[in-house]
Amino acid sequence: MPKKQLQGIIISNKMQKTAIVKVERIKEYPKYKRRYKVYKKYKAHNEGKYKIGDMVIIEECRPISKEKRWRIVNKNQI
Repeated sequence: MPKKQLQGIIISNKMQKTAIVKVERIKEYPKYKRRYKVYKKYKAHNEGKYKIGDMVIIEECRPISKEKRWRIVNKNQI
């Protein structure tokens, strides 16, 4: 079974070997069909290669710490 992958932007990298990645997606209100953006923040393992503002792809992995279950796979070129 393939691992889940999400695309997002790094919004913080102040922790050691951890980055916070903001993942946006578009939902639709059922009755009126209006679309709106929702986002969620994930803590991902970062070896220090990526900086704030980088568009990255994160992949789920085994639990690394209490809240960290994702790791950054690579930088995504827009």
